[in-house]
Amino acid sequence: MPTNFIILIAAIVVALIVFRALLSLLKTAISSAVAIFVIVVILTVFGFKPQDLINEVTHLPQILKHLVTGGK
Repeated sequence: MPTNFIILIAAIVVALIVFRALLSLLKTAISSAVAIFVIVVILTVFGFKPQDLINEVTHLPQILKHLVTGGK
């Protein structure tokens, strides 16, 4: 069996693995973006602004610390 053929098969296998990983990453990114979009739209329907959500996310570490320490 010529070595060029073995290298070709290995290159095809590596390319397929990389393609599947990138496809999985793309699917995850798209589903996360859709979920965030739906949350923002639902909050907008209830009268909240996207800035309110960003404000809460930036203050999340302090809020969690306050909850864990019991308000100290």
